Amino acid sequence: MGPGEGVDGLRARGFARFGAEQLGIVPDGSTASDLARMREVFAALPPDPYAPGTHRFRRYSHAVYLPWKDELSWIPGTPDPVHGTVTDFSQGGDEDDPEAPRTRRVLPDIPEELRANALLLRLLRWDIDQVLSLKNLAGRPLWAGVHLIRLGVDRPGQDAVSTPNCLHQDGGSAGTFTFAHLISRTNVVGGENVIATPASAGLQPEDPWTDIHAGFTLTDPLDGYAVHDHRVSHYVGPVRVGPDPGPGERSVLIIGLAPYVPQL
Repeated sequence: MGPGEGVDGLRARGFARFGAEQLGIVPDGSTASDLARMREVFAALPPDPYAPGTHRFRRYSHAVYLPWKDELSWIPGTPDPVHGTVTDFSQGGDEDDPEAPRTRRVLPDIPEELRANALLLRLLRWDIDQVLSLKNLAGRPLWAGVHLIRLGVDRPGQDAVSTPNCLHQDGGSAGTFTFAHLISRTNVVGGENVIATPASAGLQPEDPWTDIHAGFTLTDPLDGYAVHDHRVSHYVGPVRVGPDPGPGERSVLIIGLAPYVPQL
């Protein structure tokens, strides 16, 4: 699976890779400035309150896109005395099934100033365009979960771990897609991405019965991949500090997209 495969692979096999060239982003001064500002926000992310000891840092916000108006709107968070505002984050399970309830959590919001960052908005709109080209969603709002995640390590012997730390699916509907864009990768080893069959969810990539489609490592800024959630499972391995002096980090923008489902 090459980095230039793009949305055709997403349609054909449920996953695809892409880079800055496929995104149509030229590395000019404006892009560099926007990317630098994004990296500043990633560097200051608060620790994941639900995964202590994993060396994972994160923020999360919701947005909604109205195709008939070509309008993207960020959804305000809930006031919080520590983080300013927070947004509900649900993952896995079914809120109507008492044996497999959704885990309800709140995460610190993406800062207001970053929501207007031209590069972040361009990445978000590109992802939306791919989904609209695959699904007939012109008459429905599109829900977006925008996630900033940094895996950071300070010294040899530390592992920064993503969760779930196994092959998994994000638990959405058949219309759920997840896009990942590398923002920075500095002095780390590891962090390999693995794409496998849905039946491999819950397994480790090295398990002999895991059915793997592809494995790759994002290395360059804006390298990325996308998955059609119900058609594959996916995983990212732990990162460890690299050979250079000082700490290491891997920062990724994750954008989950799904058609809005009315609750009435």
